[in-house]
Amino acid sequence: MSKLIPAPIPAKPRVLVSDALSEAAVQIFRDRSIEVDFQPGLGKDKEALAAVIGRYDGLAIRSATKVTGKLLGQATRLKAIGRAGIGVDNVDVPAATAKGVIVMNTPFGNSITTAEHAIALMFALARQIPAADASTQAGKWEKNRFMGVELTGKTLGVIGCGNVGAVVADRAIGLKLKVIAYDPFLTPERAVEIGVDKVELDELLARADIITLHVPLTDKTRNILSAGNLARTKRGVRIINCARGGLVDEAALRAALDSGHVAGAALDVFVTEPAIENPLFGHPNVICTPHLGASTSEAQENVALQVAEQMADYLLTGAITNAVNFPSISAEEAPRLKPFVALCEKLGSFLGQLTEAPIKGIRITYEGAVAAMNTRALTSAAVTGALRPILQEVNMVSAPVIARDRGIVVDEIKREGGASDYESVVRIAVEAEDMTRDAAGTVFNDGKPRVIEIRGINIDAPFAPLMLYVRNHDRPGFVGRFGSVLGDAGVNLGTFAMGRESKGGAAVAFVSVDAEVSPEVLRAIEAIPQVKRVRPVRF
Repeated sequence: MSKLIPAPIPAKPRVLVSDALSEAAVQIFRDRSIEVDFQPGLGKDKEALAAVIGRYDGLAIRSATKVTGKLLGQATRLKAIGRAGIGVDNVDVPAATAKGVIVMNTPFGNSITTAEHAIALMFALARQIPAADASTQAGKWEKNRFMGVELTGKTLGVIGCGNVGAVVADRAIGLKLKVIAYDPFLTPERAVEIGVDKVELDELLARADIITLHVPLTDKTRNILSAGNLARTKRGVRIINCARGGLVDEAALRAALDSGHVAGAALDVFVTEPAIENPLFGHPNVICTPHLGASTSEAQENVALQVAEQMADYLLTGAITNAVNFPSISAEEAPRLKPFVALCEKLGSFLGQLTEAPIKGIRITYEGAVAAMNTRALTSAAVTGALRPILQEVNMVSAPVIARDRGIVVDEIKREGGASDYESVVRIAVEAEDMTRDAAGTVFNDGKPRVIEIRGINIDAPFAPLMLYVRNHDRPGFVGRFGSVLGDAGVNLGTFAMGRESKGGAAVAFVSVDAEVSPEVLRAIEAIPQVKRVRPVRF
């Protein structure tokens, strides 16, 4: 990670634009005395791109260029990759980070365009516009065949009410629809502010006349409209997906369309893209578009201009904006902040993985020497860690904005004294609708972050990629039975840290393991009489 500290910048950095960016975006580089080679289409020729990439300090792309680890191996001068758009799935971000290359995106440039496409599909679906157009242009004049439905007064269910979902809700309210929203991160206060009724998923499925999806694809959202959930919807519901393929079980949706339970579906995204074949193709009540959510001239121009400005800033001054693999901190601050960034993200991730109820607030308290540092990056890291279990695309730049848009209150408290036995302590409390979860940590002289407190119980535990968090009663026999269950399952223990409130009282254990622990083994651990709860945690 130390390689990410901005190095001395040459007088005239050189940038390659390997995908189609507007001339205005290319001109930004020229106006700021950056040499730029505009070669749209080069990104599709892997060998040609690999042959020249070593000449450049910056690479500006859209989605056509694939930045692989192999390509990065040839990029001896590369300092920044700028993606005009939000998705960076065409960039090997871990490989870029290991090589010290900043990866920037434009996370909010497509929000309006995507929301408008969802609204357009809603109208097209309600009035069967594509089929009516094809019929009329074929000379059939089938006026009685296309009986649509009014949108006014209908209930729109928005699954995911973040940046895009909130815009869709705003437009729908203007069209006189009643809007209900399911989003674990949407607070009641934010729901009131944007004019939606916050509901649980089961209620949304039962009430909505139209359902539109605006969530990222994660383990928790994959097939959120499964066969079972589609069966829970109101008969005659219409489905819109402009977010990600994989949110809807396509085979189950086809079956629901065939049975008439779902009246229609409009999809801009698919499990497999480009979508040459799909179970939904050919159904008379399905509208499909080829991932056009971000495809307007305004959106494409905005993200191109934005990425050009960001790359120029970094290459000329070292300023980092909208980086997906590093927070916005200066070169002078980086060596001191780096281990605390890791601590805050891991502590936040630990608490986020324990939290299933909607998050209302995140409080970060800095005690001791760390309180005198520039804590903005640390707070962003903590919020990123807390949100990432649900929103895997969140990064240290976008996390504060996403938290604000969802009404999550982020409090930062600094106490330059009172760090107890440690020079610096970071305490994080994640307040959810069910309860508040808290933990504290520090960075030792070796630069490695450690957990020093969980639920107010003192503990001393290093972080590891795979860990188990156990809440238990401080009674004899726990350690032996716990070790036996893991041993019988062939799971090797790494470190084992324990703490307790008092003799015989509540206790916690934070244990690293060398392999994934199966659900069956987790159930066996929870069956130990002394155990209250066990949770796997990944870092």
